[in-house]
Amino acid sequence: MWEGVAHRILYLAIPVDVYNEFFSRRFIQRIITEYELKLLIFNPEQEEILIWRD
Repeated sequence: MWEGVAHRILYLAIPVDVYNEFFSRRFIQRIITEYELKLLIFNPEQEEILIWRD
């Protein structure tokens, strides 16, 4: 199953309200930086990507 997918990049998609309330906390930001998490923050009502964070 994992053959040939090593080159793909996984992003965590987060609604903007959840990002603002939880993921913007200093502790969580340190974890995101430490583990080099890729985030995609979106507005579900407008169906719009607001931040594409590598």
